[in-house]
Amino acid sequence: MKQSHQAYAFGISAILLWSTVATAFKIALTHYTPLQLVLVAVTTSIVALGFILVAQNKLSLIRHQFVSRPLFYLQTGLLNPFLYYLVLFKAYDLLPAQQALSLNYTWAILLPLLSVPLLGQRLRKSDIAAALVAYLGVFTIATKGNLTGFEFESTTGVILALTSTLLWSLYWIVNTKDKGDPVVSLLLSFLVGLPFIITALLMTQTLPTWNVEGMLAGVYVGLFEMGVTFVLWLIALKKAERTASITTLVFITPVLSIGFIAWILHESIERSTYVGLGLILAALALQQALPKLGDWRDKKRIPVQ
Repeated sequence: MKQSHQAYAFGISAILLWSTVATAFKIALTHYTPLQLVLVAVTTSIVALGFILVAQNKLSLIRHQFVSRPLFYLQTGLLNPFLYYLVLFKAYDLLPAQQALSLNYTWAILLPLLSVPLLGQRLRKSDIAAALVAYLGVFTIATKGNLTGFEFESTTGVILALTSTLLWSLYWIVNTKDKGDPVVSLLLSFLVGLPFIITALLMTQTLPTWNVEGMLAGVYVGLFEMGVTFVLWLIALKKAERTASITTLVFITPVLSIGFIAWILHESIERSTYVGLGLILAALALQQALPKLGDWRDKKRIPVQ
């Protein structure tokens, strides 16, 4: 198989797995609290990433990377997995899966906006246009299409879902300063975050009890939301001839996720969800396409020598 074909195979595998995790979130949350689910999933992911590093003969990098930058991994561990997944799972606990999924997906719009003050990047007109369109979609989903009523099914759930996009964006902005192996860095973040998860759980709740369906769903989340799928995606990007050809596959994820939510969870998908998600995906397309269009126009203006 050609390397480009391998890239698509790994990329599509990652997309298909990511598309199922919103459904797994809701199944697990019928048995566990958000914090209990975080513990089960993060523990699973740590084990899975550990086996992957053994297979890659990279275990020796764990100590080296941590000792070189312990405060960095303290930051990333607090952001992800501790705060991000706790907030995200609580949003899923309060909202229909279709709403939580769609609202969380706007992190890709927020990330470039936050990069302006935090990384000193230039704010592009395409980022502003994309943000306006995307958050119109957010408002459409949150109000179930009643744009003048300002009534939310769960105001707390909506706030938490949008807060999760802030935490995820901050995590990736902090990660721009990471020069280490990405799989090792992810494992270190989870290892550092685990004591905070356990402490919070012991102080406020009880450890998760044995429940077959809940435990299997939690393990599934740990494997295919946090662990294995991340590695598949990295391999796809590494093998791709053009990164953009792989990253555009991400647009498929929320559409497939809605299908799994309707099929497995039997949620009736609201018309406002389709409209709002369409606006969010259109915003992401604008964010990608407008800068390229501008570059093309600039090239057309340059006279040929």
